[in-house]
Amino acid sequence: MSLVNAPKTTAAGLTMASGLTTAVGFTPEETDYSLSTRQARLKWVVVVDSDLPPGRAANAAVCAAAPTVASVPGLLGANADDAEGVVHQGLPWTGCSVLVADSATLRAIRAKAASRTDTFVADVPAAAQSTRVYSEFITAVGKTRTEDIEYCAVSIVGPRNWVDKTVGRLSLMP
Repeated sequence: MSLVNAPKTTAAGLTMASGLTTAVGFTPEETDYSLSTRQARLKWVVVVDSDLPPGRAANAAVCAAAPTVASVPGLLGANADDAEGVVHQGLPWTGCSVLVADSATLRAIRAKAASRTDTFVADVPAAAQSTRVYSEFITAVGKTRTEDIEYCAVSIVGPRNWVDKTVGRLSLMP
């Protein structure tokens, strides 16, 4: 997978999109687990190619989510201890919708999101599912022009209103 707007972390711990001054993430002060997911300032969606079979679609969604969680501060909530004291790792307190789109729509959404400095994007090019050696994946992507890359999935974290407008007509992944 390639990272668009590759993150840089500031001394305050916020991820900066494209090295610019617009932070993409949540500060500790704005993390409020009592809020509805619809009240969070940022929205997180993963859009998967609707033509992928179920196993490959799930793989693409997970592969797009991994760099997002690692790069966008504040997405994961605190761990939860059950009644017996067993720790269950924190989940995204902001929620994450997994949606589907045809390949042309997926490409258009990725391009729109990548053009914004206030939005984080992680994508999973099709080469990720057609290679078994990571260096081969890097080589395959490196030989492909941006407009020619086919995407299996795109993960986006950005301003709630913009993300809603951009993906609002898409269906949840069945």
